[in-house]
Amino acid sequence: MVTKFQTRLKLFINDSTNPILKDHQLIGPKSYRRAFSITGDIRVIYQKVEDGVLLMDIGSHNQVY
Repeated sequence: MVTKFQTRLKLFINDSTNPILKDHQLIGPKSYRRAFSITGDIRVIYQKVEDGVLLMDIGSHNQVY
């Protein structure tokens, strides 16, 4: 069974600008990172690196921000 995370991760890999992901730059101390949505409340925090992206954290909005 494919999970929502796996589905969104595949979408992110194929088209990180897809509006369904609600990708956005973070602000404040984490402003060098970005986030995209898995569900209404679940986010993935990531950082762009030379070779691509590094997934940093996943959790609810309150957990990761």
